[in-house]
Amino acid sequence: MPARQTSLPSSSKKRKTREDDTVRTIQDLEKQLTAAVSSGSSLNPLADLLDIALEAEAAAQVSKAIYALYRVFVVIISRGLLSGPDASEEAKAVRTWLLDRLHAFVDFLSGLLKDEEPSLKISALDILFSLQKHLSSALTRVGDAKQPQFHASHFRKIVTALLLCPPSPRASRSKKRKTDEDESDDHTLDPDVRDHFVNTWFSVHDDIRWFFLRDSAILISKHPYSEAPQLPGNLLSILERLTTFPTKAAELNSWWVEELGTKPPKPKKAADDDEDEDEAAQSSGDATEEDDWRKFFDDPPAKPAEEKKGITARVHTLTIHQSLHSLAAHKAVFTRAWLALLPQLSLGSLDRTKAYSLRVLNVLHRGVIPHLTRPILIMDWVSSSVDHGGTVGLLALNALFTLMKEYNLDYPSFYTRLYAFLDRDVLHLKHRARFFRLTELFLSSTHLPATIVASFVKRLSRLSLNAPPAAVVMLIPFTYNMLRRHPALMAMIHRNEELTGADCGSGLRADVFGP
Repeated sequence: MPARQTSLPSSSKKRKTREDDTVRTIQDLEKQLTAAVSSGSSLNPLADLLDIALEAEAAAQVSKAIYALYRVFVVIISRGLLSGPDASEEAKAVRTWLLDRLHAFVDFLSGLLKDEEPSLKISALDILFSLQKHLSSALTRVGDAKQPQFHASHFRKIVTALLLCPPSPRASRSKKRKTDEDESDDHTLDPDVRDHFVNTWFSVHDDIRWFFLRDSAILISKHPYSEAPQLPGNLLSILERLTTFPTKAAELNSWWVEELGTKPPKPKKAADDDEDEDEAAQSSGDATEEDDWRKFFDDPPAKPAEEKKGITARVHTLTIHQSLHSLAAHKAVFTRAWLALLPQLSLGSLDRTKAYSLRVLNVLHRGVIPHLTRPILIMDWVSSSVDHGGTVGLLALNALFTLMKEYNLDYPSFYTRLYAFLDRDVLHLKHRARFFRLTELFLSSTHLPATIVASFVKRLSRLSLNAPPAAVVMLIPFTYNMLRRHPALMAMIHRNEELTGADCGSGLRADVFGP
């Protein structure tokens, strides 16, 4: 008997047909909404389009829906429907309804940063920052033209999404979701999202960097470690990848919100100083012919006019626009972010604290200390890191030495702490070569008392008696170089017995660090 034929389509064809219908629905709704914004008719289809994005299962459908919503919201924002004065109660109600839909859309995009689909993560971040630009420009258009605006509330949502990492709303509908035992609410920032944010915005645009540093310090102070244990690690993973930071006001020239790039008005005090300089220049010009002979005794000008760029008033007196063009303000938010982060890194397990401390200390002396307003402020955290010993303690000593050498830190027990590292374990460290290189740097000053250097030479000489061969080849030349650099130590290996008293180096016999 021949097989019975059926005219019904297969399940795959049905699924394909449903997906095509969804795509056509998205396109139709986008056209309706674009026309409705232009004509001023009902925007109720916006809720239907948002529901499709929230309920779609296929990543392709979600992608088309979020980009359609993005284009619609750009049209709405550019028409001024979300900003400006309310003409009537009806317009106010419409604006409130549109803002609710926008907030739901932004929350959905924030969750997509933890989605399993890589393309959705990057697309969501791109849309969030593009909305930031359009929302900020809209605020500037309705406000004072001399004070460009930055949509702070929207950006705070972006910072929260990057640091707290809420779960994806599509995770509960995923067919391959993890079991309750395997899923532990991982709120770690995705590496692809982090790198895209750092390389595209954080390390490039001065306004994004300033607002992120400011808002991240506020966020980490509001969420204790017990509530958000992953937050310090997420923030550290971003800050440690900041490879560029302005060193002069002229380098503040890249803006994501272009309106913020306009030159801000000078603070009142700075403007008054400029007027005084102009008056002084004018009066000196009038007296040139009479007092020309005095020019021989005049001091050269301190700075040419073209070098006097940037805003130099006190940071707390500046507006947001002025702060973005002030190098001191950028250093202030950078310092505040690190000072808020460092104590949080010392919480949790000991292994986790050591891992975080090692990452910080690797970038501290080059990428952090030079850009702090007062590097001495991190002294307590650095000195406490010395107690960890090993590689972490060694790098902490390097940071302390940098603070002592370049920023006049007074730390009398530095060489006592360094001497404590000289034990048998240091000869088997992974970073043994780095330790001896840094130790040689610490002892390189010829102004050190000979008794201190002698104590290190004697300890290293004793360690070399039972050291492994790989360590001996470093210890012997190291000890020899110390003796050559400090001639007063030669009495330790060659003492003339005919001489007596203090001339024979008796002061070197006692170990100043000994028990």
